[in-house]
Amino acid sequence: MADRYGARRKTKPRRRLWQVWTFTAIALVASSIAAYVGYQNLAGAPIDAQRVTYDERPGNAVEITIDVSRDDPDRQGVCIVRARNRSGQESGRKEILVASGIERVSTVIQSIGRPVTADVYGCSYDIPRYLSSP
Repeated sequence: MADRYGARRKTKPRRRLWQVWTFTAIALVASSIAAYVGYQNLAGAPIDAQRVTYDERPGNAVEITIDVSRDDPDRQGVCIVRARNRSGQESGRKEILVASGIERVSTVIQSIGRPVTADVYGCSYDIPRYLSSP
């Protein structure tokens, strides 16, 4: 058969082995970068707040009480709370400075129209200059 079709061609195992190792290394680096970015973006926030209660107040206002949990209780933080109207749209917003060591905060949010609920939009350690103490 070799006379009719010619000799069988030999593959070069070194070349294929080099390609396999290169592909494996690139895949490992790419998956490590993806895992790191995912961990940074999806890991638990260092400061977070949960609504405890809210009560409607006269004059299109709502009082909200929140519990703040943070990884460093000695750092100040800021939380944004908001009021919502009947259709679910945001009708009022307020930034609250959360002093170090404080876990529960209450505030009154003025609303455009009658508010029906209040919730926490988010929290951060990046305190705006106008909220920080001199």
